[in-house]
Amino acid sequence: MPDTSHAHSERLSVSWLSWPMPMIGAALMAATVHLGYQGIRSWLPYVVLLPLMAFVLFWAGRAKVKVDDDELWVGDAHLPLEFVGEVEVLDANAKRRALGRDLDPAAFVLHRGWIPTALRVHLTDPDDPTPYWIFSTRSPEKVASLLRQHAQTQPGT
Repeated sequence: MPDTSHAHSERLSVSWLSWPMPMIGAALMAATVHLGYQGIRSWLPYVVLLPLMAFVLFWAGRAKVKVDDDELWVGDAHLPLEFVGEVEVLDANAKRRALGRDLDPAAFVLHRGWIPTALRVHLTDPDDPTPYWIFSTRSPEKVASLLRQHAQTQPGT
């Protein structure tokens, strides 16, 4: 079997180019509360809202996608690679359909809107009620090839 230890790992962080608009929005909300008043009302909204928005943006990008030894990790969920079935790469349009009208309510989904591509991984575990996983990734071809490579090396496939 090929060595897939730490074969792929990525954090689904928010792009730095996406930070200015929410930070400007937080500053405008703080300015709305301030409205020229003196005292605590002049500085407290900025001290609270700007760090809070930075925390929200950082927190939104904390999820990881990782393929290592014998598991696929997506956020806090993990799947043994032996239960990986068909793997589909989803471009932006296919992702929109897969998360819309074609979505099975029992599916596991980790979607990040700022990442245009995703993977759909069908599960082969008969005891798992989840039919497939859909998750965002910036490197769908690489992750798909790693998962397919592991599936081909499994005995009985």
